[in-house]
Amino acid sequence: MTRIRELDALRGFAVGGIMLVNTWQHTDKGVRNGVDWTIEALFQSRFYPIFSLLFGISFMLFLRGNSRRALVSRLFWLFCLGQVQHLFYEGEVLTDYAVYGAAVLLPASFLAGGLPVLLLGLAATAWGLKVGGGPYLIPGLFLLGMGLYQLRPPRRLLLPSFAVTGLATVLLTAAWASMRAAEASGHAQASPYAWIAYSVAALAGAAAYSLGLLLVLRPWLSAVLEPLGRMALTNYVSGTAVIALAAPLLNADPTRWSVVALAAVTVAGQVLLSRWWLSRFRYGPLEWIWRCLTWFRPMPNRLESSRDRNRPLPDPRLS
Repeated sequence: MTRIRELDALRGFAVGGIMLVNTWQHTDKGVRNGVDWTIEALFQSRFYPIFSLLFGISFMLFLRGNSRRALVSRLFWLFCLGQVQHLFYEGEVLTDYAVYGAAVLLPASFLAGGLPVLLLGLAATAWGLKVGGGPYLIPGLFLLGMGLYQLRPPRRLLLPSFAVTGLATVLLTAAWASMRAAEASGHAQASPYAWIAYSVAALAGAAAYSLGLLLVLRPWLSAVLEPLGRMALTNYVSGTAVIALAAPLLNADPTRWSVVALAAVTVAGQVLLSRWWLSRFRYGPLEWIWRCLTWFRPMPNRLESSRDRNRPLPDPRLS
């Protein structure tokens, strides 16, 4: 149960980061400034790998207590929710998650042992980097999450893993920045290695952020992040709606500080609303709808007693 709560906190952390990056990505840049460079160097492409890895883990948590038939239904309705979101937000990833989940995770669930799945995930991630990154990394990250869930690495690996990935992130980001600076000054032509350095730095950064958060996670911080993560679907979709509505205001601000302000205010509001909602209901609004569609029947959601309200989590097998 402790690790389930940590996963929710990590998911909430990823939701907050994705809100910042998505807001920035959907803003007209014009002349780039320090805010642009900071987000690109330190945050862009660092959070969706965390979210993808956690999706692979959640896949196994769900499969632990349910049939593969129920899992197919869950992925189908996720695809439908993604299609609805696509009506107002072109950058949605729910359809990608549903398709890759059915095409990659479902067959991989028949493999015995976590090591083959982990190795397959590393190979798929390398393939995703080779063909262009972005959504092509999702299958490999899914498999890495599935493999890590099955292997259950010990906690003593957190600190050394954080040290290695943190150092790799710093060195690769510095190398990318140096190549970009040389290109901008006209002292060098565009190098394909710049993109490779950036992509690997982003993956290393995602690992370092995740491991670092788990190392510093305390009850007060977990209490902020867990509700955000338990309502990740609702918060992700509502965040994209905020971005779509605020686009004219964001595009009119050349400083890009409105991006930071909007993301901060939105995430803070989502934290408060998530805490309020989960004190009264078991699942977030979209999580409940998704659950009802998966089982094709109304599911109980309201917490009826104070004992229910004090429960930290719903059944983790159905998370």
